[in-house]
Amino acid sequence: MTGNPSVVSDVMTRTVVALRRGAAFKDIVEAMRRWRVSGAPVLDDAGHVMGVVSEADLLRKEEFRDAAPGGAAGTRPRGDELTTASAVTAGELMHTPAVTVRADATLPQAARSMARHGIKRLPVVDAQGVLVGIVSRADLLKVFLRDDEEIAEEIRRDVLPRLFADEAEPPRVGVRDGVVTLTGRVSDTTLVPLATGWVRGVEGVVDVDCALAGPRRRPDLDPDLPDVGVTSRTRTA
Repeated sequence: MTGNPSVVSDVMTRTVVALRRGAAFKDIVEAMRRWRVSGAPVLDDAGHVMGVVSEADLLRKEEFRDAAPGGAAGTRPRGDELTTASAVTAGELMHTPAVTVRADATLPQAARSMARHGIKRLPVVDAQGVLVGIVSRADLLKVFLRDDEEIAEEIRRDVLPRLFADEAEPPRVGVRDGVVTLTGRVSDTTLVPLATGWVRGVEGVVDVDCALAGPRRRPDLDPDLPDVGVTSRTRTA
């Protein structure tokens, strides 16, 4: 992976197994088996996402195969479950509205949407709602494969100058396996927590170990006072 992935289009899969509304039950099962996917978006004739069919939707038919109207309460399907169990096409099986994400959405936005709805993948659409790809949890994790030196260079170039531009010697940045270490002295220690937060927001950062200290005390004025230091450690996993 090259460059800095920051939006969904940077990491999404562009080849997508999709279904038409009239796709038959057995054809859906065969497509999922052949392409080794556990769900597929259902499209209209213009390519807009109408809904999504998952393995769970397909399994309703097997789950309630032996359920009878007069059976035990625990085994009788609810109305919506019975409707799904009797469905034979993608249009009947799909759950709507489909949860989608824009191609220009940020990776954190996609991750929050997955977490909020309890799903593992999202159909990706353009500004007109047309399907352009699909993004999974695994795709979002690709950002953590970013090169350590690339991360360090972005921090030196885009983060630290915004906070410590007037320092005679800028803070030192080290990155190993995605863990960032900040060392050195800064004149305003109130900016240290802000620096830690901004660094944590850089794509690919796994953890931040901030050991920035304040300016040295002038020995002729305060010979007995220790150096002022601010240390913070923030885990992002």
